[in-house]
Amino acid sequence: MIAMNLTRNSRAPVARSAQAGFSLIEIIIVVVLIGGIVAFAATRILGGGDRAKVNLAKAQVQTLAEKVQQYESDTGALPGSLNELVSSDASGWLGPYAKTAELNDPWNHPFEYKMPGENKPFDLMSFGKDGKAGGTSVDADIAFE
Repeated sequence: MIAMNLTRNSRAPVARSAQAGFSLIEIIIVVVLIGGIVAFAATRILGGGDRAKVNLAKAQVQTLAEKVQQYESDTGALPGSLNELVSSDASGWLGPYAKTAELNDPWNHPFEYKMPGENKPFDLMSFGKDGKAGGTSVDADIAFE
């Protein structure tokens, strides 16, 4: 009799709680929450990239202006264009003062250079992310002071 009971009851009953899993709605809610967190984090990280490019453009404008001033110090005249910082046959030229890649801002737009400038020997600026004069935030102009 004992042997008969063992074969009939070879599997022990499993508790209902051990069989339960996540429902489809619970899985969907978790996936949506994780997606929301990732989207929020991505906007914070990518938004920081624009601010970093603005700060980089400010530094590049100042550095490029110093290179223009060094050109003037060596040759006795301001360059007619920024390309003369890379290559020139001007008397006293000790360059190159800049590389071709340095003549573009972080958004790959060429820096605006005017000689003579308004109330100063030259103007040098980046037009920001949109590459157009004026604008606000990351599209604002960044000028040498």
